[in-house]
Amino acid sequence: MIRVLVVDDQQVVREGLVALLELVDDIEVVGDGGDGEQAVRLVAERQPDVVLMDLRMPGCDGVTATERITRDHPGVGVVVLTTYADDESIDSALRAGARGYLTKDAGRGALASALRSAAAGQSTFDAAVSRRLVSALAGPPPRRGGQPDGLTAREAEVLGLIARGLTNAEIAAELFIGEATVKTHINNAFAKIGARNRADAVRYAYRVGL
Repeated sequence: MIRVLVVDDQQVVREGLVALLELVDDIEVVGDGGDGEQAVRLVAERQPDVVLMDLRMPGCDGVTATERITRDHPGVGVVVLTTYADDESIDSALRAGARGYLTKDAGRGALASALRSAAAGQSTFDAAVSRRLVSALAGPPPRRGGQPDGLTAREAEVLGLIARGLTNAEIAAELFIGEATVKTHINNAFAKIGARNRADAVRYAYRVGL
């Protein structure tokens, strides 16, 4: 079971999300809160695997709460669920350490998938957010010749596929290699480029033209 904490300052939204997620077989809602301070406290108390986090809340907002949670509880994933999909909001959330970013028109299936990905240490963005992320982070044309930062050709290829939004399993199928091999390439590439998570890798891949 994936233990989830729901955080939103609107009670009707929060209660609706809890009811929706309770219909998913492999998800257990372990609590809910109405602001960032409650989120930080409840993470320490309830020890969820993932926090479903609103951004715009009074007092301690979602970005600040995400930053504190990912700093103090690095094993806990944060998935942002918000009505805002502007570049500033997306960038702030990802820099704070969020593993996923969805808008509130996401359905139950998309929510469940994002929570599962976050629990597994992977990132998920809905289509609208992905388009904005690509537009905002698009860098120079694809590189020619050698790879940057000592990356092997295969590591660079894997980073490019991460930037396209593929999961480890999808990358393995695309490259006809084992999923364990994919993880090895990711770990080596992340170490070379200084990436903490897949969001960092996406930013890097677009910046250097991978």
